[in-house]
Amino acid sequence: MPRLAIVSTHPIQYNAPLFSKLSGYSDIQLKVFYTWSQTQLGSQYDPDFNRNIQWDIPLLEGYEYTFVDNTAKRPGSDRFMGIVNPGLIRALEEWIPDAILVITWAHYSHLQVLRHFHGKVLLLFRGDSTLLDPASGFKRFFRKQLLTWVYRHIDLALYVGQCNRAYYLAHGLNEIRLHRAPHAIDNERFMNLSDSAEAAATVQRRFLGIRDDQIVILFCGKLEPKKDPGCLIRLAALVPSERLNFVYAGEGMLKEALLKDAHADRRFHFLGFQNQQALPVLYRMADIIILPSLYNETWGLVVNEAMACGRPAMVSTQAGCTADLIDEGQTGWAFAPGPKGEQKLAGILHSVIDGTIDLRSMGHKALAKIQPFSIDTIAHAVSQALNLTLPFTSLKKSL
Repeated sequence: MPRLAIVSTHPIQYNAPLFSKLSGYSDIQLKVFYTWSQTQLGSQYDPDFNRNIQWDIPLLEGYEYTFVDNTAKRPGSDRFMGIVNPGLIRALEEWIPDAILVITWAHYSHLQVLRHFHGKVLLLFRGDSTLLDPASGFKRFFRKQLLTWVYRHIDLALYVGQCNRAYYLAHGLNEIRLHRAPHAIDNERFMNLSDSAEAAATVQRRFLGIRDDQIVILFCGKLEPKKDPGCLIRLAALVPSERLNFVYAGEGMLKEALLKDAHADRRFHFLGFQNQQALPVLYRMADIIILPSLYNETWGLVVNEAMACGRPAMVSTQAGCTADLIDEGQTGWAFAPGPKGEQKLAGILHSVIDGTIDLRSMGHKALAKIQPFSIDTIAHAVSQALNLTLPFTSLKKSL
């Protein structure tokens, strides 16, 4: 039974179901090493939400874990020196892993793990970076040199989608060192509540004064510049129909500006931050979800969540998930940020309003599309990577 250590910064709602699933595999012995020890009480400050966040679902159940003391002067996962763990290498060595899966490298201690264990144990890596936001000039040259050096230390990258795969290929990894493990959420949590969530969503719509024949466009996420939540304001101006309603679920620095811009339009609704248990109902309130990100959207797991609730999505071409999840006119629509893309969306909304587009049929296709993007698929990919790669790694070390 191979011993797999996972190095991750802190408990995350998307990773916890995967760790629990892997822990249940009879051919893997798992332990997670969390490097941001300050999060072990369950609450953490999110500067974008401007509040402490504590998720309302269990994140530490079903698997073995430990928090390694983080001595960073300014602890946090948003900076390289925010994760500094003098005891991490020793803790991993004492556990004697056959393989280590490092999630993201851009933290001091995570990079140290890659450097220290290179050539000693099987090193797996998981991140979701893409080439969608290219640097220019010297910065691009320097970044490519740095990333090519970093990825020389890993044996296998578990890529999350097509854009992530292209990123690894551009930084020195070949096909042999790539293994598909698609980005996923806990689909079952969103699907299993279907009937009750649909009923609750109907009640919530009526509470907001949204009629059954009206169409709801949902933005769910941080109200920050890179996600361009103002796109909904501009769409409302392009499509003034009263059949449309626009819902914001989230907090962030742009909230006051959005409230000011939308104050005279009764079609807008601001729900604030929504915790995990509210999401299956939230997505079912909507007819379409929109992710209009301008940059730095390496995937967009809100699209997975919406599709798991049977809802199509309008997704920016700057989001990493677009190439994998959006079948144009079937599971949703891709659009380029800017006026041309918004004109395209306006035309689509006019077709939705006049009944030319069948959103129910698209929702069924979206639900079918997301099925293989599952926690089971990732867990199987990790198990397969270990079974296929460990024997060759052991042979290489013995030679």
